[in-house]
Amino acid sequence: MNPQPPAPTCVRHPNRPTGLACTRCGRPSCAECLRPAAVGQHCVDCLRADQRDVAPVRTVSGAAAPRMSAPYVTYALIAINVVIYAITAAQAKSLMDNQRGSALFFDWVLFAPAVADGEWWRVLGSGFLHYGPIHLLLNMFALYVVGRDAELVLGRLRYLAVYLVSLLGGSAGVLLLAQNSLTAGASGAVYGLFGAITIILLRLRQNPNQMLIIIGINVFISLSLPGISLWGHLGGLAAGTVATLGILFLPGWLRVRTPQAARTVGWIAVALVAFAALGLVAVGAITSTA
Repeated sequence: MNPQPPAPTCVRHPNRPTGLACTRCGRPSCAECLRPAAVGQHCVDCLRADQRDVAPVRTVSGAAAPRMSAPYVTYALIAINVVIYAITAAQAKSLMDNQRGSALFFDWVLFAPAVADGEWWRVLGSGFLHYGPIHLLLNMFALYVVGRDAELVLGRLRYLAVYLVSLLGGSAGVLLLAQNSLTAGASGAVYGLFGAITIILLRLRQNPNQMLIIIGINVFISLSLPGISLWGHLGGLAAGTVATLGILFLPGWLRVRTPQAARTVGWIAVALVAFAALGLVAVGAITSTA
């Protein structure tokens, strides 16, 4: 019979076995070293790092108080998508049919031959375009619902990185497997956040079945309805899932002992996913002209 692997121990108290971990850096920590957070729990080392990065604000009594965290990146991404939609609608002179007659839409929509001709900005730019107001509202509602929790757990920079990597993954899926389509929308990034929330739930030792059901329903819809980019959705889902897995689980698997090293490992994982997605984008662009 194979011996059981040793239980992980708290990084600050090596003599204390623990089944808990920080949802920010992924390191095993005992109950004494964890503090409740908006989603999950953070270790005291991550909290101290946050306090160094965020200036305190003053209360009426003059005492220093920590600034409340808010999902500003999620709000900014929603605002950017809405502004870009407004530009395309103004150019097309139509709120409902914004893609016809819009120079911005024509220049940014994802199309494999155009990317092969050197128009690489379409790979990310297409993720901020939408076909009509319903398309925009559905994606922005989903981004609002899942983005806030993902941002509060991952932190603003890592959350933004996962979002952009998911866009890259969605574009890679389209360029590889749907080369003749004109594709636009934030759906690839939103699917990436679906995967991110699933990994976050696993990190928190919570049941991910609800998210898995949501993902399954959305994939079924993508298969059933015409005009929906299945490969863009699946590419974004894969990229966001793997990137978040690297952020939250890889430091623990490698037994990283400090928050700084854990963050470095997470960023390396995100960078590797981004490079892989860019490589697939290049392959898709090249094969589209073959």
